[in-house]
Amino acid sequence: MLPSQLSSGDVIADRRADYAKMLAESGEPASAAELMEQALELAPSWAAGWFNLATYREKAGNVQGAIEALNEVLALDEGDVFGARLKLAVLGAAELPERPPSRYVERLFDDYADRFETSLVEKLGYSVPQKLGALIAETADIPARFHLAVDLGCGTGLFGPEIRARVDRLEGFDLSKGMLAKAEDKGVYDHLAQADLSLAPPLSGAFDGGLAPARADLITAADVLMYLGNLQGVMAIVAELAAPGAVFAFSVEDAQEAEGYLLRDSLRFAHSEAYVRALLAAHGFVVHNLARSAIRMDGGKPVHGILFVTRKSP
Repeated sequence: MLPSQLSSGDVIADRRADYAKMLAESGEPASAAELMEQALELAPSWAAGWFNLATYREKAGNVQGAIEALNEVLALDEGDVFGARLKLAVLGAAELPERPPSRYVERLFDDYADRFETSLVEKLGYSVPQKLGALIAETADIPARFHLAVDLGCGTGLFGPEIRARVDRLEGFDLSKGMLAKAEDKGVYDHLAQADLSLAPPLSGAFDGGLAPARADLITAADVLMYLGNLQGVMAIVAELAAPGAVFAFSVEDAQEAEGYLLRDSLRFAHSEAYVRALLAAHGFVVHNLARSAIRMDGGKPVHGILFVTRKSP
């Protein structure tokens, strides 16, 4: 949550919201919702407060009330920094979006940057960087070394060390400046900059400072594409960025369905193998290796993913 949204601007409303949060954390979401409603009577234009109310109502089993609160969020925040449209889609009250709002993703990871690695790696058993790096290493018929690797959605730079020894130059791009700052601290990347993968080419529109096309011989996207639904735009970016014969290695959450993609309760997207293969073929990429694996834990259950190593036709 952005600093300007932490407070409603009303001391009493903030106090009631704090008590509501304590009730929710104590397993009393209905009481939390009631107290949050009282806070919003004092601060009716507080978008963050309405989003919290939606959360409490949903946990209390009041789905229609949650939907009403989420619609209030959207009325107050057209940029949808809280991802209310995603949540409405999960609740069956909106169409499946093709992608989350960029402001939502940026805010999510800026807020998460300081605790990202502790939460994801140590608590949730996140393993995509190691597994994707190993899959690249074991794939036949691809180069043993690369001139330029571009790590899309590099986050805090967890994948960089897995590939650094095989590349001459490593560049990382991410939407979150907070994540980029953490990646910079690792000293692994030669260049880091902001990028919005939800934007279609030309590359100058998606990347801070722009990028020349056909310049990378390795492109990676480790645990990134689950924050996009329709992958057509990002595949167009990859195809434009890739030199002839370039390797594109990436992961998706496994939809475990025949085709298409879906939005999960986690507000992440999962994609089917058939959907990904069709997009790859349409953009001139051939699958050279594929692995299915549990990529993290969520709510005590494994999240299943598919890891791909592909190559662009010469």
